Amino acid sequence: MAASPPVLKKTAGQAANSDIASLLRARNTLLWIATREEQRVESGIKEAAAAASFTTFSWDCGVGFTNAQGKPPEWNEQDFRDPTAAVNKIMAETGVAPEGETNRRVYIMRDLHKWLASPVLVRMLRNAARDLENEGRENARAIVILAPVTEVPPELEDQCTVIDYPLPDRQEIESLLRQCVQNLPEGIRASAVTPETFAECVDAAVGLSSHEAANCYARSAVMTKRIEPSIVSGEKKRIIAREKVLTWYDPDPRGVEAIGGLEVLKAWLAARHDGFSPEARAFGLPAPKGVMLVGIPGCGKSLTAKAVASAWKMPLLRLDMGALRGKYVGESEANIRKALKTAETVAPCVLWIDEIEKALAGSQGSQGDGGVASDALGSLLSWMQERQAPVFVVATANDVTGLPPELLRKGRFDELFFVDVPTTSERASILRASLGSRMLPAAELARASSAMVQFTGAEIAATVPDALLIAYNDGRRPLTADDLILASKTVVPILKSMGEKLKGLRSWAEGRARMANAPEATSTAAPTGRQLDVS
Repeated sequence: MAASPPVLKKTAGQAANSDIASLLRARNTLLWIATREEQRVESGIKEAAAAASFTTFSWDCGVGFTNAQGKPPEWNEQDFRDPTAAVNKIMAETGVAPEGETNRRVYIMRDLHKWLASPVLVRMLRNAARDLENEGRENARAIVILAPVTEVPPELEDQCTVIDYPLPDRQEIESLLRQCVQNLPEGIRASAVTPETFAECVDAAVGLSSHEAANCYARSAVMTKRIEPSIVSGEKKRIIAREKVLTWYDPDPRGVEAIGGLEVLKAWLAARHDGFSPEARAFGLPAPKGVMLVGIPGCGKSLTAKAVASAWKMPLLRLDMGALRGKYVGESEANIRKALKTAETVAPCVLWIDEIEKALAGSQGSQGDGGVASDALGSLLSWMQERQAPVFVVATANDVTGLPPELLRKGRFDELFFVDVPTTSERASILRASLGSRMLPAAELARASSAMVQFTGAEIAATVPDALLIAYNDGRRPLTADDLILASKTVVPILKSMGEKLKGLRSWAEGRARMANAPEATSTAAPTGRQLDVS
């Protein structure tokens, strides 16, 4: 018996088109479709209208009405570029349809939102939406407003159905990539994309419009004679700059090698390296959600976000929730939702929320912010629970005592790690990473790191430039362990200046968080660096 052909899942665009067709059949007379892909979406609307037995016409202020072939229809006997005249004409179009057409019509109105400051036009659309509901089935008509925004005038909210048309998904991007490769000159077609780079090229373009993706593929082919994922993903940086709600960070090129110590955390991240791959999805493995890093300032939490983005070859986006606060009611939540949607657009990516406790201060009580922090928390929790896009969240916090418990519960993040000051071996590892090519013998490295008991990773790294200055001023000689030890004597560790607070943080972490640092080997030769000195 022959095997049944595989059932292909609908693409995001096909699913949206099916919804539009259903709305037309259900006699929804006023649709608002938010998109910046006018050509692709118009094609989808025409497909949906045809499935529901509607004829499609388009309108804009430049040419008036045009039919499906882009030409003025026979009944376009006068200038209908004015939107009020166009709506009047739509309401007057009844009677016998031309041969081969139907009186069931969909009118796509481009950029009509620009004229909706006019109370007259808004009133006309309200009347039209109501009156068209009473037309007979054979004369069914619907108005579709095509706009790049979702802000519908409040007067139209009851009559208007809003559809946020999705960008091309992976399946559509794959089809577009194959088409772009097929259109390349025969001499470079075979080597433009290899089986090994195909998935990377698709991932790099997910989040772009079909026009942007096609342009990036073409630009890469012209520049390098092949399609390079790095060139394609560079376009996403422009998207982030345009939206102005996230900051694009260049990941640390050293990857996880930039992190000294934190071996448990690094092993945990390495195990999830391929969690976003097609093989993982085919296996049924859920995509990694993210990780919460709490602990002592300067011990590598922010560096981890930069390093994991580099190791996983993903864009790194930083969300500053405090900077998104607005002065108007609802503006802060709208900005946060826009930022999270932008992150989904750029996905797969790493979303870094630094010092999250400051942004959510006041979410559990009255802090004089009018409930802004509470609303921001609600927007963030809803997104974390419902999101489908491959966005890996790295949230960092120095003081977790003010964080709401619903943010920390299992399921929001894959794991909660506590980042402590480095152990003896970790201090040497951090020094080695900070020195780069200026390597010291292992014994000298151990001697220098033993002088930095209770130093955070940032404090250890900060001794390197000071030590280099000592060596430079002393005849430009090579760096030595003595230089590092001398430089360390000028540092007052944060464990001394904030000892009591950090002691409480460690107490909170016991039984609540997993340790990011590997356990210190048993030894009596040197202090571990975990003895809290608050003198």
